[in-house]
Amino acid sequence: MTTTLPASSGAPLAEDAVAHVAAIAKPGIVQITNEQQSLQGSGALTPVGVGTGFVLDNQGHILTNNHVVAEAQRLQVQTTDGKSYPAKLVGRDPNTDIAVVQVEGQQLPTVQLGDSDKLVVGQWVVAIGNALALPGGPTVTQGVVSAVGRTAQEPADTSATASGDTTANPGPFLFDLIQTDAAINPGNSGGPLLNLQGEVVGINTLGAGQAEPGVQSQGISFAIAINTAKGVADQLIRTGKVVHADLGAITVPNTPALAARFGLAQQPGMIVVDVTPDGPAAQAGLQPKDVIVAVDGAPLSSESDLARVLANHQPGDIVTVSLATVGATRDAKVTLGIAPSPQ
Repeated sequence: MTTTLPASSGAPLAEDAVAHVAAIAKPGIVQITNEQQSLQGSGALTPVGVGTGFVLDNQGHILTNNHVVAEAQRLQVQTTDGKSYPAKLVGRDPNTDIAVVQVEGQQLPTVQLGDSDKLVVGQWVVAIGNALALPGGPTVTQGVVSAVGRTAQEPADTSATASGDTTANPGPFLFDLIQTDAAINPGNSGGPLLNLQGEVVGINTLGAGQAEPGVQSQGISFAIAINTAKGVADQLIRTGKVVHADLGAITVPNTPALAARFGLAQQPGMIVVDVTPDGPAAQAGLQPKDVIVAVDGAPLSSESDLARVLANHQPGDIVTVSLATVGATRDAKVTLGIAPSPQ
């Protein structure tokens, strides 16, 4: 009889627990190949990248990362039983690095979604994906939840397009990430991070870069929490796009060092670095060097908090922003706008 552990268990990992998770989840996990026209202009479509995805429903919707499917001119999906199908792009959201593709007319096995809000630091998790596009099916690795609520910026996109443009576009900041020490490699992107019940709790997205010049970090990878991804996926399936609320300001976390250097309020929050001319923040009177310390009365205690608040609002919503300057505080009503969509 196969033994599994409660999702929050701190007990030693049962010998066959990971094998059980793999057996449950693997049928619903797919390899996604991104094909684009070669730069030589021959007209042929060639593979330029391989990632992972997992099947959400009996309509063949597959959840993955945006960077797995970006700029694809053709998408191919291969199941773990070796069958290959053409897939269409349903929609993608560069802001959250989430995308949905679809294989129609096939009854693909699905993977059950879990509740990432129930994760606890130290619990066992399993990552499954097409690491390094190795032949023979997906790779299974295990680890623990090292931390939750992390923030990380994805690497700049320096990939060459069909036009030969290799301009680096800054990667998006991702919030409320799950940190894990389960091995994540290129090709794992878009694949599931699972609890010991075989439920998806995250989307494996990126590994940490260099800890310092010449020193590669080890055992630190990040997954998008599935509770964050669910809402994005639902919008993509319904409308093919995601509309994000926008404050109209560039912000960075306040720190004692920055506050002392620039004469800012010594309070936790987000420093307003710049405001969009005639944008929501500018119209509400926000100015550079203001420190946003709360939104609708909720303190901003970490750099994820402001993004989390905005993610829970729609364009047109009015929020009360509490601002601190040296020796003074004030509130401003901001009518949120529509965030521009990165390409």
